[in-house]
Amino acid sequence: MEKKKNFYITTPIYYASGNIHIGHTYCCVCADTIARYKRLAGYNVRFRTGSDEHGQKIQQKAEAAGLEPKAYVDKIAQSFKDVWKALDISYDWYVRTTDIYHTELVQKVFTDLLEKGDIYLGEYKGWYCTPDETFWSDSQVIVDEKGNHFCPDCHRPVHRDSEKAYFLNVKKFVPWLLEFYQTHPDFCAQDKINERVNTFIKPGLEDLCITRTSFSWGIPTKEDPKHVIYVWIDALLNYISALGYKTADDSLFKTFWGDDCEIVHLVGRDITRFHTIYWPILLKALNLREPDKVIVHGLLLTRSGVKLSKSLGNAPSPYPLIERYGVDALRYYMVREIEFGKDGTFTPRQFVDRRNADLANTYGNLVNRALSMIKKYFNGVIPEYKEPQSDLTKKVYADVQEKINQYKIYRESLEITSGVAKARELIALGNKYFDDIAPWSQAKKGNTELLAESLYCAAEIIRIGSILLSPVRPNKTKSALDQENVPENLRNLASVNEIGKLENVTLNETAPLFPRLKKEDEIKFLTDLIDSKEGK
Repeated sequence: MEKKKNFYITTPIYYASGNIHIGHTYCCVCADTIARYKRLAGYNVRFRTGSDEHGQKIQQKAEAAGLEPKAYVDKIAQSFKDVWKALDISYDWYVRTTDIYHTELVQKVFTDLLEKGDIYLGEYKGWYCTPDETFWSDSQVIVDEKGNHFCPDCHRPVHRDSEKAYFLNVKKFVPWLLEFYQTHPDFCAQDKINERVNTFIKPGLEDLCITRTSFSWGIPTKEDPKHVIYVWIDALLNYISALGYKTADDSLFKTFWGDDCEIVHLVGRDITRFHTIYWPILLKALNLREPDKVIVHGLLLTRSGVKLSKSLGNAPSPYPLIERYGVDALRYYMVREIEFGKDGTFTPRQFVDRRNADLANTYGNLVNRALSMIKKYFNGVIPEYKEPQSDLTKKVYADVQEKINQYKIYRESLEITSGVAKARELIALGNKYFDDIAPWSQAKKGNTELLAESLYCAAEIIRIGSILLSPVRPNKTKSALDQENVPENLRNLASVNEIGKLENVTLNETAPLFPRLKKEDEIKFLTDLIDSKEGK
């Protein structure tokens, strides 16, 4: 089967109730590394992120801040964009649910589904979770020994509420949905699907309440303006509103929601239900295709195993980390240390150890040593490439090719942690080769040919390793490639198999990329930073 060359990747739209913390940055960094890899591999990529800006909670937040809701979310949305800029997030489009094109689409979809009979007017009586913007039945809420009621998703308090509301007829689509799960096993991890089926579908999936009348900050229906279309129908439609669905110019929609596009949603565990149950149903009701994958990334936890979250106030801002260690170090730690799809922790010791071991001792060390010796022994000109004579050199080229192949397999299957690990292993091969062949010793012996062979090989390993690591460390890998003066046509993924084209390239000015950190000093800095947020 021919590989799809259009690729659409999305993050959740982050709820505009407060500022971004490092827990949010994890998801966006992962999505960004996927988008950058796909571009590197020659795909036509569309990368979308954004902010979810409607709902009762935001209305309350704005009131508390003494601002109109729109002014409040304008401020929050800009703060989100500032963080993504600081993290070098290479998104193509930032969607806001207050944007007019999005508002108009949500209203059009509501009208279409109302006319088809898939939306109807009813009355909801149940328990309402304001943070999640979700109604729950008596059987669904958690009740403690004191009779207090809590949301089964976020475990925060709920309150009793009732009102006239419009509903999406999801019961109608349950048989189709169950069949869809069977015929699309790659749609989402099976354990996640099984959990949703057992928790929500088997007990009896209720129709989804999609409007409210008790607050005004949302998209009003044209048919009944006192009803606002609240968060989940509003939010989920961002994936196609950002592509111009139902607009005069829907060319992006045709490209990136067409059958020849691979569509991937990255979501957190807490919104899996909406993306694996209600989103496919909504798309089916609209006669649109479903995404290829919904990938549920893990949570970023504190040292004590508690989720980093805005509501708990235990998550530090990414800015102090970026300012002190650079954006590449933070991005690398998140992708390399936290296995994609599983929970991980951000701990001071792990961060400093990973930064020193992988970035300073492995990558930075190879770049510094190899380029310094090319300057010393060949006046800064990468030696001419010749077919290797040394068994050591032959073996390392073969091992490098194996790592490249493994890297590509992992990256194409979106196993980003494993892909980065293979790129790191490739750089480690270069360091071991350097130690084994000892170019400095060859220079002393007057073995000029082997000296040239070894330094050329090291230069290629730096080039190839930098290309493979560029999706996760875009700045420092570019610096290394610039120091080597690598031509632009040798900086893409296709070129990693092209050995022998660097010869007679003159190096630019060189400088250390990742100076070693003073371990205990930095552990203390990070510990104090995190503990200040955990209230210790």
